[in-house]
Amino acid sequence: MSSTVQTQQTSYSVWQAAVQAGYPAAIWRLPNRTDRELIIDASGHVSTVAMDLEELPMGFAVSPFLNPEAENTFFLKADFYWRFDENGTILATENKMSDGHPAFDALFGKDRAVPKIETVPDVRIVEPGDNQQLWFEKSVSRAIRQIERGTFRKVVLARTKAIRFEEQPDIPTLFNRLCSAYPNAFVSAVYLPDLNQVWIGATPERLVSVDADGIFRTVALAGTQPAFDTEGRTKRTMDAPWTQKEIEEQALVGRYIIGCFKKIRVREYLEEGPKTVIAGNLMHLRSDYSVDTQALNFPQLGTVMLRLLHPTSAVCGMPRETAQEFILENEPQARELYSGFLGPVNIFRSGGPETHLFVNLRCMKLEGQEGTLYAGAGLTADSVPAKEWRETELKCDTLLSLLTK
Repeated sequence: MSSTVQTQQTSYSVWQAAVQAGYPAAIWRLPNRTDRELIIDASGHVSTVAMDLEELPMGFAVSPFLNPEAENTFFLKADFYWRFDENGTILATENKMSDGHPAFDALFGKDRAVPKIETVPDVRIVEPGDNQQLWFEKSVSRAIRQIERGTFRKVVLARTKAIRFEEQPDIPTLFNRLCSAYPNAFVSAVYLPDLNQVWIGATPERLVSVDADGIFRTVALAGTQPAFDTEGRTKRTMDAPWTQKEIEEQALVGRYIIGCFKKIRVREYLEEGPKTVIAGNLMHLRSDYSVDTQALNFPQLGTVMLRLLHPTSAVCGMPRETAQEFILENEPQARELYSGFLGPVNIFRSGGPETHLFVNLRCMKLEGQEGTLYAGAGLTADSVPAKEWRETELKCDTLLSLLTK
């Protein structure tokens, strides 16, 4: 791409042009970083691939919740790629298309019309909360009875909250709000023209990552409480009171990860935690796990662990098969991409390609002016239905608070 085109176009206007022209696009910011990244797939449709991190080209993966062995994952190729700072200044760019490709004119042509909304319009909640709360709490009670009978040890029950915008919101504006509000989260927006959907969110949970040095990472994240006290002040992480229910819920996730390591005979892993971490308006318990794949001569570890981990007990339950069966029988709405995974694959940074996949939590599906918020709660024998409902409300507020300010 010529330097003239680079200087004339801002990264966000290119995103808007891609959406208007029907080209798949993804924009994201990794946790604890300030630079943003954007890719556009010039094919005009989203491919479905099996997740093989060693073989896939540079791109962005999006998986549904139901995706055994990660064999049916949406994949956006990085035909156009930009990395830019928080002010929109281009830091790096890569273009795999010729100037004569149709996408080039659609994205950079002088005659293209790009709407400049740059706002998040008023929003209202569509569904009556009382009826859904009654359903949710009854379902939680049903799950507790199944746990007491020994059907499963833990299950994650999810719900939705439907909202409607007065007009279609500006995704870059919302994306920037999320970046500012949640610096420790993975913030992303993905446009899938085949589904006519944009998924946007700020998730705290890393599923699988492999950096340029071959260091594999994953986390066990579970347990939830407000990050603020009753007077609105941020709690100190060292003072966070965790109940036995929450401690056991997080420990189950950690034991599952260690079980996956044992299954593939990986013993040389580093475990740190659990510790209390802040994710926006919430606190969680988190343990971090890392493996040096180069020292082990196991470059396929990322792919192998991805297939073993998804869906984790943090979004499904244990044992996974019986928990998933309960979810499919009792949740009235399909999860679609909620609690799947998403993130950049083989994006070249200093030193080599990196892959960072996160669990798709604290997210919203946007279809025109209609939005759907998703939230789930991990249930154990010690769960209290009303408290679990409150937990899902707090999780929905991660996005809703930014939409209504």
